[in-house]
Amino acid sequence: MFKVAIITSSDSGYAGIREDKSGPVIKKIVEENEFEVVHTILLPDEQNMLSAEMKRVCDNHIADLILTTGGTGFSPRDCMPEATMEIGERSVPGIPEAMRAYSLQFTKRAMLSRAVATIRKNTLIINLPGSPKAVTECLEYIITELKHGLEILTGQATNCARK
Repeated sequence: MFKVAIITSSDSGYAGIREDKSGPVIKKIVEENEFEVVHTILLPDEQNMLSAEMKRVCDNHIADLILTTGGTGFSPRDCMPEATMEIGERSVPGIPEAMRAYSLQFTKRAMLSRAVATIRKNTLIINLPGSPKAVTECLEYIITELKHGLEILTGQATNCARK
């Protein structure tokens, strides 16, 4: 069972003004797909705090997968992609590309997502959208393939060939 950390980026959520609805959606979906949520945190849209938390989770091998929500738009405070790339070691462009392509079926605004994915050490980090609806669409679309990617990343499988 792969371990998952969920990081929500929201100034208003951190201030207690707005409820985090996307983090619980992520938790529900990953648990339904036999992942174990080992860490959740809600942080403000502060690049240094976000990157430090992701780095801590990766470097201490707290989780195999970090799923972030929020902070991927055009707002001047949105900084999740920058925080993610700051600590990333290997880019994984196919995951956010696939999510955007899939989401374009539902809304043209999907093209405005700045989400990224990267690997640090043996942890995969994926930025998800901030809305519960978009989180559901994107995560349900990629979740089955994430298992195989994590098997490769963690050494549980050695190639990508389908049997």
